[in-house]
Amino acid sequence: MELPIHADEDDWSVLEPAELANSLDDESFSLREEGEQYAVAKRPFDLEERTTLFGAASVRFCKKVPVCPTNNRLIDQLVGSATSVGANYMEASERVSKKDFVFIISRCVKEAKEARFFLRMIAVSEPGLASEARALYKEASELLLILAKIRRVATGSI
Repeated sequence: MELPIHADEDDWSVLEPAELANSLDDESFSLREEGEQYAVAKRPFDLEERTTLFGAASVRFCKKVPVCPTNNRLIDQLVGSATSVGANYMEASERVSKKDFVFIISRCVKEAKEARFFLRMIAVSEPGLASEARALYKEASELLLILAKIRRVATGSI
């Protein structure tokens, strides 16, 4: 299965995402100590929360991917990169210097790109999960744009 080059219903860049909240539909699931509940579809302004929700949604998505030797590698890579976006962002928030901040935000950008890649590979491997993978891909793309902008602004002020 080849990914399309032109914009149509299979194009990853033009489709609206399915509710990412579906992967976070457990009413008791909360990432906030004060009990607030977010769905990624609501686009929280707190980037730390948003990257955490992206990682959690990716982990839940990976639990749906059938286990086989090929998929196992894709699952491991996706979980690693998707959760690293948030972990690195939290680390960047505790930076020692601007140079350190830019370096760590650059890692966030790389991990978001890697997560997008492995979401596409899982969609190729498991076409039945492609629509959910597209929703996560769109969120990864939005995070990538936000993080890249943060890096550009921070780089200009060094």
